[in-house]
Amino acid sequence: PADPGPGAPGGLFAWLRGRCLGRGAAVDPARDTFGAMTGLYGAIQPADSVSLSTRTHGAVFNLEYSPDGSVLTVACEQTEVLLFDPISSKHIKTLSEAHEDCVNNIRFLDNRLFATCSDDTTIALWDLRKLNTKVCTLHGHTSWVKNIEYDTNTRLLVTSGFDGNVIIWDTNRCTEDGCPHKKFFHTRFLMRMRLTPDCSKMLISTSSGYLLILHDLDLNKSLEVGSYPILRARRTTSSSDITSSGSSGPRAVASPCHQNNSGPLSEKTLSRPSQREGGSPRNSLEVLTPEVPGERDRGNCITSLQLHPKGWATLLRCSSNTDDQEWTCVYEFQEGAPVRPVSPRCSLRLTHCIEEANVGRGYIKELCFSPDGRMISSPHGFGIRLLGFDARCSELVDCLPREASPLREIRSLYSHSDVVLTTKFSPTHCQIASGCLSGRVSLYQPKF
Repeated sequence: PADPGPGAPGGLFAWLRGRCLGRGAAVDPARDTFGAMTGLYGAIQPADSVSLSTRTHGAVFNLEYSPDGSVLTVACEQTEVLLFDPISSKHIKTLSEAHEDCVNNIRFLDNRLFATCSDDTTIALWDLRKLNTKVCTLHGHTSWVKNIEYDTNTRLLVTSGFDGNVIIWDTNRCTEDGCPHKKFFHTRFLMRMRLTPDCSKMLISTSSGYLLILHDLDLNKSLEVGSYPILRARRTTSSSDITSSGSSGPRAVASPCHQNNSGPLSEKTLSRPSQREGGSPRNSLEVLTPEVPGERDRGNCITSLQLHPKGWATLLRCSSNTDDQEWTCVYEFQEGAPVRPVSPRCSLRLTHCIEEANVGRGYIKELCFSPDGRMISSPHGFGIRLLGFDARCSELVDCLPREASPLREIRSLYSHSDVVLTTKFSPTHCQIASGCLSGRVSLYQPKF
């Protein structure tokens, strides 16, 4: 048959353009599988959930599957870590004194080793083959440790806490006494820290509404005061924003970047020309104030931070400075040189958002992407919502809007009697886990 022409739907040029963007079965044959999984998630019923009561273990702060999906770990308020078999829904083990205070986060290094962090200021390493004792305990933070990341390239553990420090741990040289470590970065009001899937960027969110991005990440180089170039971007703070609190309250009183005692960042420092064109310096810092719907004139707090599994976008949960609104927002990464060198463009662009149920004030709600990146699971009151970029749960690159669009609600699942604080997709099975304030864990899966 005759070629319909480059401008016609399905034409040769349209096919080539789609291929360049990573679209189409010829480029990604697994998309049919992803579509089938999306259909299964859409068929999940709340009645099919399995309730795993944690009884006296307190609130569930974090859920984490092992990479092979064989173990589900639960971080609890009352010093304990629970382990379940997510397939049989059977309880495996309780680490009754995993820490001396709340357990905040769990991160698997591989299928057997995992790390936990706590308000007791420590990080613990565990081996699934020998859970009666810790591999080692890591000391270095001076306040609550809230986040753990792992660089698979360098095998370095990265942690962050409310002391404002990001610390690097050399797990290659661990002993019973701990691991060699060093302070990598410091910022005020630190909330969450994440590495992109390829470990090329570090993102840090703050309670004052700033988002920091370290580009071309090099974890082997510590960032001393003033040692990193700062890149100006859209909606980056000005000197007037930094030195005055305005009407947005205590969360937005200062820039988060740690400097010397002479004062906060100056406009001259923030306006330093971008060096991203033609080879960016390592660990270049970009300071952003992400656009949040309805919050243009008020401060906000970025409480939860996640990355798209393919590194295309970042997912934020934001609350207003007065805690009367919550939003889930998706920001696409924009790579490449700016259009005008004198005005570098922002690395992030708001593409999708949705307002959340404003319940459980003061508690952080941890949301997540599905393993294929097509859906978002978000705590919503006493349940969770499955959200998509469009009604068909298309890939983000296939449905990028010209302006910010609302996330589409695919399904709502309610099986808790208290506020849900965390949710997680299984990396290998069609299963979702959620945990709530009263300590109950629910597993959602299709019933055949």
